[in-house]
Amino acid sequence: MEGVELAIEILVGIAIAVGLIGIVITVLPGSLLIGGAVLVWALYTNSAVGWWTFAIVAVLVTIGMIWSKWEMARHTQKVGTSSWSLVCAGVLGIVGFFVIPVIGLVIGFVLGLWLAEYYRLRDVNGAWTSAKAGLRGTGVGILIELGTGLLAASVWLIAAIYT
Repeated sequence: MEGVELAIEILVGIAIAVGLIGIVITVLPGSLLIGGAVLVWALYTNSAVGWWTFAIVAVLVTIGMIWSKWEMARHTQKVGTSSWSLVCAGVLGIVGFFVIPVIGLVIGFVLGLWLAEYYRLRDVNGAWTSAKAGLRGTGVGILIELGTGLLAASVWLIAAIYT
């Protein structure tokens, strides 16, 4: 293995590791970073194995992102949370992301969901039930996305070892 190829594989591996961390602490769009890193590797290798690896990784991270969001919505809608409350939670989640680095997205989302549901229901317990469902759904979603991210990382690692 030549030096440039080794350096690219190390950088891609680091980017994938950062992507996995980004999935868990929601600082970076982790799944997109994983997919982008494998795309760079596929472009560099320019081989059938590289492009098939990228295709599999792209499918895995896409499934992970969609499935995690669906799971979060399913948990919140199961307790009767309104769509308007979810929109408010999303907006406050984005604000929280910039106000409190690392954990602000989750805090903003849960706080936004609680505030919107409290405004809608005028009931502290009902709002808390919705916020807990949102938090539970977020946790399940993170685990799902992390699982598909780890699968994608494994696919790349196997391909990188055998090429």
